Amino acid sequence: MEISFYKYQGTGNDFVLLDNRKGEHDRLTHEQIKKLCDRRFGIGGDGLLLLNKKEGYDFEMIYFNADGRLGSMCGNGGRCMVKFARHLGMQKDRYIFSAADGDHEARIDVDGKVSLKMKDVNEVESQHGDFILDTGSPHYIKMVTDVMHMDVYKKGREIRYSKEFEKDGINVNFVEHLPADDKIIVRTYERGVEDETWSCGTGVTASALVCFHNANGFNDVKVQTPGGKLNVEFDRVDDGLYKNIWLCGPAEKAFEGVITI
Repeated sequence: MEISFYKYQGTGNDFVLLDNRKGEHDRLTHEQIKKLCDRRFGIGGDGLLLLNKKEGYDFEMIYFNADGRLGSMCGNGGRCMVKFARHLGMQKDRYIFSAADGDHEARIDVDGKVSLKMKDVNEVESQHGDFILDTGSPHYIKMVTDVMHMDVYKKGREIRYSKEFEKDGINVNFVEHLPADDKIIVRTYERGVEDETWSCGTGVTASALVCFHNANGFNDVKVQTPGGKLNVEFDRVDDGLYKNIWLCGPAEKAFEGVITI
């Protein structure tokens, strides 16, 4: 079977995208998806995204992790999907699409950057000085120093496969706050990929919420990841309550092609 595919990336978080508006990819198996995401034997990617038709929406996004299993919300994947939708001819000022965690709004700025509205966050759990919150996917936030010299794979895996999280998994973010540069640096171990990725949209969002500047009101947090720069804008209403959350940054097509599986 031949499959026409597109490869997109958002700050180095890369995905295989398939136009599934006719439903021809509905029967892809977990093993086939895993192979497509394999960097040696397939196309390579942190996940695979299907763009589906859905009444009342511009499109529906279905996300699979690189292990072939159905995933939760993917922030950078969502931003890539919006660029993909425009590539397919959907020229709009405002996009509305459905994902695993509900409805999302997005826009493409004049400079080509994509801003994606994330779901509201109503709870932040504190655990031994670390934080746990859900921004469409579950995230563990650990504040550290000298994050760029950490063994993120080893440390992230220890938390992800600890007794508390082993069954369902959790994404683990190591965050360094640089107040002099007015930014944070985030490195993420992602479940489903089971390795560090160059950027994680929901992880960046979760990290930014924890590192708010203004106690209440509007916040704009600059974020550096191994794959590039993002901004997270949001309104902090109260402890653990965040609304009007936007993940903003680049999303670009890398290449397209045809593969036989």
